[in-house]
Amino acid sequence: MTRMKALPTALLVDGGTAEACCPPLSERPLSSEEAEVAARLFKALGDPIRLRLLSAVASHKDGEACVCDISDVGVSQPTVSHHLRKLREAGLLSSERRGTWIYYRADPVTLAAMERILSAASGRV
Repeated sequence: MTRMKALPTALLVDGGTAEACCPPLSERPLSSEEAEVAARLFKALGDPIRLRLLSAVASHKDGEACVCDISDVGVSQPTVSHHLRKLREAGLLSSERRGTWIYYRADPVTLAAMERILSAASGRV
């Protein structure tokens, strides 16, 4: 059973391309709705454990990792599950159960959308 958390439709255009609803920060001010969507994504990464877990999944071989391979982040297993659930709910990870293990994959569309929001802002420094 694959458990895929879809991105909010506001995040995608052209039927699922990596175009974000939100323009680069330096392009124009964000609307209220755009800011809500972007804040939800970035809030999920505001916790160091979640950032480590996303990094562990994204950098794992083939961009996919079993929960058994990424659980060593200094917190208990229930806490790891909580943080992985938050990353799934934000659309940053998708998961698939295979037997007794759950495998996670970073969502490239969501990561590309976040990168686009910050892209032009980083070039202005």
